[in-house]
Amino acid sequence: MKTSFSLNILLLLAVFVTQYISSQQKIEIKYSGFLTYDENKYPGARILTRDDSEQVHIFHGGTDMWCDKAYYYGSDNFIEAYGNVKMIQGDTINMTSKYVEYSGENQLAFASGDVILTDPSSTITTDTLYFDRERQQAFYRSYGTVVKDSSGTITSKIGRYYMQEKKYRFIEDVVLTNPEAKIVTDYFDFYSDTGYAYLFGPSTITTEESVTYCEKGYYDTKAKTGYAMKNAKIDYDGKEIVGDSLYFDQNRNFSSATNNIKITDTLNNSVVKGHHAEVFKAKDSIYITKRAYAITEQEGDSLYIHGDTLMVTGTPEKRITRVFRNVKLYKSDLSGKADSIHVNHESGLTQLININAPGSNAAFSTARKPILWNLGNQMTGDTIHLQSDTERDKMDSLIVFNHAFLISKDTLGNGFNQINGKKLVGLFNDKNELYHVDIIKNAQSIYYLRDENGDLVGIDKSKSGLINILIHDNAIEEVRKINQVDGTIYPESEFPKNDKILKGFDWREEERLNSVEDLFKDDPPLELPIIKGLDDYVPENDFFDEKKIKQIKTTRKSRNVKKVSKPILENLLSKPNSFEHTVWKKAKVLVEANCMVSIDNNKIVDKIKGTKIKNGYIYQYIKKKKGDFQLSIWLKGQGNIQLSLQEHGDDYTNYSKLKIDLKDKWVKYSLECEKEDDTNNLRVTISQINSSENIYVYGAYLIQF
Repeated sequence: MKTSFSLNILLLLAVFVTQYISSQQKIEIKYSGFLTYDENKYPGARILTRDDSEQVHIFHGGTDMWCDKAYYYGSDNFIEAYGNVKMIQGDTINMTSKYVEYSGENQLAFASGDVILTDPSSTITTDTLYFDRERQQAFYRSYGTVVKDSSGTITSKIGRYYMQEKKYRFIEDVVLTNPEAKIVTDYFDFYSDTGYAYLFGPSTITTEESVTYCEKGYYDTKAKTGYAMKNAKIDYDGKEIVGDSLYFDQNRNFSSATNNIKITDTLNNSVVKGHHAEVFKAKDSIYITKRAYAITEQEGDSLYIHGDTLMVTGTPEKRITRVFRNVKLYKSDLSGKADSIHVNHESGLTQLININAPGSNAAFSTARKPILWNLGNQMTGDTIHLQSDTERDKMDSLIVFNHAFLISKDTLGNGFNQINGKKLVGLFNDKNELYHVDIIKNAQSIYYLRDENGDLVGIDKSKSGLINILIHDNAIEEVRKINQVDGTIYPESEFPKNDKILKGFDWREEERLNSVEDLFKDDPPLELPIIKGLDDYVPENDFFDEKKIKQIKTTRKSRNVKKVSKPILENLLSKPNSFEHTVWKKAKVLVEANCMVSIDNNKIVDKIKGTKIKNGYIYQYIKKKKGDFQLSIWLKGQGNIQLSLQEHGDDYTNYSKLKIDLKDKWVKYSLECEKEDDTNNLRVTISQINSSENIYVYGAYLIQF
């Protein structure tokens, strides 16, 4: 252990010493064909030019550079290189460009003009690139392209390469393209060794089979697996999967989802919900548990089916839905319960099935048979089939097999109309109301006869081979007995008390479902797993730290070269802390001035609030048509807004934009843009402000550098 610790200390010391020595070394001129001076134009510079044999060769701290012409400022240890410039650092980094500025004091290079930086496994192409040799980082901010072996090609507005960590960070207009997928996002961290990619902000992963959207996610570009969070959804073959966390495996065409899952099938006009789901695209199947239920549209009404476990299998033309254990269904005019339900969407057949548990046939026990309630009628039997007309999208008929029992409460009294037999066949009218019922074989009935005034005429108890029932307005209108064996009509006072119910009578009104919420009233408490996932995106520090800026300003103060430096300039904004002032143009927003003191107790904070549901904005334009600009601003509050540097006129092009999820604490946000002369001025805009949002703001600062 001591040896390992000592070795690590020595390695760190060696790296520090190497970097320190490199920063102290003078730039060395290895070769130059010609050497001249021009103190009028280039005071203090040696002008180095190539000859016919070879280019100018420059060396510093383990890095070689070649070019056609260079201006070397020895006292500042600084060089400007022109024409076919090439920099090589060991056997890892190779950079070519048209122009390079390099400081031996801080080991910072600025390259422009067809810049290409390569390492053993990737290539960066851009127009301008900053290369910090001390920190081993490269940075571009005016669009670039990275080609990374099998992982694909990545383009973005801003890019940063951490060479030691083998990590890329891409910001704004990020697109990764490879043969298997295309990723579009706002913020993208990519590790070149592993191929791992981390997505932040609105992001889309498109493959041949699916489109995945999220606002926070992970993708393994080698294994073709990943997961999505925050407003996550997957679309494929007419289905949309939504959940708090979605996992996907492109190799197996498999997806799984956790918490608040919703699977919408637009082709079959159905929705499946739950809190754990597995989707097998190749088999066109869905498995879902944890408060699982399916919703199917029927003639403007919705049929809900809920159970412990739900499975949907087969293509849209051959779709089968199976629901297992403690299954319930609900529709505005129909509800039911069973041990399991099987739905064939092609034929329109729904089967309610019970599986008797051990001991359920014990003496004196009541079997919990499948049950249906339609309006005032309760139907039970060993198995129940519901048949739909798939062409007309209506209920057609029902069949109850074995021990069929139909019960309805007497409309005015306390008794029950009852009919049982071996089999029940019922027909539905165009209103999905049961209007005709046949009880077939060994039929028995108890029926309360009433006259047109509702007065009880008598109680009919009969046996026959077949009973035909006509139902109207939710009540039995007529009972016809065919092949009657016997029957008696009793006055109510003479009806035997022991004969008021038929054998197998089981009135289960307390179990009836009267709403969608009743589907879940017997479920155990739901405990959902806590999803940790990825941390929120943390904006990176400025590429140029204060130490580097100070070095640059010191070493270059005698020359008029500004591309690498980032000096502190005056604020281009008027009234940067007075957003109520008329210099700030407003649309659908109100500004309340002097709400509180800023975090540093030096400035007064204003509050901005939208006056409409969406799209309020505030802006200030600056009479600048060209240049590099940086905006910084302090914000806190609630909601989502957008900060932009954009064109003031024409189509209001965004040169740079930042979508912000406001925090309940002060955060300093910044963004940069490079503006070409498009004849329009620049403007700073805070937009997408809604009436539900309060935004606290101060310290707007815009510089040109």
